[in-house]
Amino acid sequence: MNGKVPGPPVALSTSSVYPERTPDAFELAARLGYDGVEVMVYTDPVSQEADALRRLSDYHQLPIVSVHAPNLLLTQRVWGRDPWEKLRRAQELAERVGARVVVLHPPFRWQREYVRGFEKGLAAMAEETDVIFAVENMYQLHAGASEVVPYAPHWDPTALDVPNVTLDLSHTAASGSSALIMATELGSRLAHVHLADGAGSGGAVPDEHLVPGRGGQPCAELLGLLPGAGYPGAVVVEVKTNRAATREDRITDLAESLAFARQHLAVASGAGRG
Repeated sequence: MNGKVPGPPVALSTSSVYPERTPDAFELAARLGYDGVEVMVYTDPVSQEADALRRLSDYHQLPIVSVHAPNLLLTQRVWGRDPWEKLRRAQELAERVGARVVVLHPPFRWQREYVRGFEKGLAAMAEETDVIFAVENMYQLHAGASEVVPYAPHWDPTALDVPNVTLDLSHTAASGSSALIMATELGSRLAHVHLADGAGSGGAVPDEHLVPGRGGQPCAELLGLLPGAGYPGAVVVEVKTNRAATREDRITDLAESLAFARQHLAVASGAGRG
C-alpha cells in the first residue's frame, strides 16, 4: 500500500540512506512515494545549505517537514561546538526551507552551561519563531554492569519542562521504555515521531533503528493511536540501512517501512473500510 491515506504524512529521514547522501534520500523518497523528507544535518555540505535543499525539494516535489540539528557525537564539529549556535542555525535552516520542526537531543552531561540553561533557553527561542523545537527521547548506555547516563537534565523528555517532544521507537527499545505509555503521557506535547524498531527492552540493547515490524516495539499500535488523537505532526521513517548488501536491498527496506506506516495509519483512520 503506497498510496497516500488520510492522517499524518509519512516522511523519510535522510539518515535512512546513509552512507548515501542527502540528494540520494530525496531521489529515493520521491521514487517510493514518501510524502516528505526530514533533513539530518551532518558533514554532507548539502544537508547544511538551504538553497541546495530548496532546489532538491522543488525538483522532487517533496516538502521538507523537519530538520534534525547536528546533536550526534559524530556531528559535534558541524556548525561549531556551541550548542545554542547549532540550534540557531537549525532554526534558520528550517525557516528557509519551510520545515515545521527542528528535532534536537537533550544536552550531553559535559555541556554544563547548556544543561543549566536548556529548558529556559529553549523556551526563549521558541517565542521568537513559528518553528517547533521537539526534544527527542534518548537512552542510557551500559558498560558491563554499569549504567552510564550521558544526557542531562534527563534522557527522557517526559521529565523535562519542554512543550514539544519527538518520540523515537528505536530509542524506547534501547532505554527499556514503553512507547505507548510515553505517547499517552505526552498528550499534546507529542509533536513528532521517528518510526523505527528495536529488538530489545533496555539493558545492554543497542540503538538499532530496525525496519518497523522487525523488532519488539509497538510500532503498529503507536501508529494506530495517532489519527484519533489528532496528532499534528509527521511520521518520519528513521531506519539504518548502512548494512544493506546492495542498493536494491536498501530500497526494499525503505519501501517496506513506508508500506508498514501507510497500512497502519490507514487502518487507524478507517481508510478503505466498507
